[in-house]
Amino acid sequence: MHLKEIQEKLDSFDKARGWDKFPASLVFAHLIEELGEISRHITVDEGYKVVGLGHEAPNKDELHREFAQVFNLFTQLANHYNIDLESSVLSELDIMEERFSAEKWSRHMNDR
Repeated sequence: MHLKEIQEKLDSFDKARGWDKFPASLVFAHLIEELGEISRHITVDEGYKVVGLGHEAPNKDELHREFAQVFNLFTQLANHYNIDLESSVLSELDIMEERFSAEKWSRHMNDR
């Protein structure tokens, strides 16, 4: 399935429930909340937050759902502003291909 098809499917899902009527500010706030859930996984995984020392372990089996929720909310915002994500991503990738040399960046990252 192409990104455009997924975006259309999510738009239909939201409209069937009336969720397309939520203001963008609330959808954005919800998106940030879900990004925070991913952040919890990362900070525990990298040892910044230590389970048992004031922090609880996030459910690792749920991480994929957090990513899906972020993607869904992000797409809902794009739909609110009539953004075609597939063409936008491909267009931006063309710009980035020119702007950020793969050879130079690869060399830079290997020198780290």
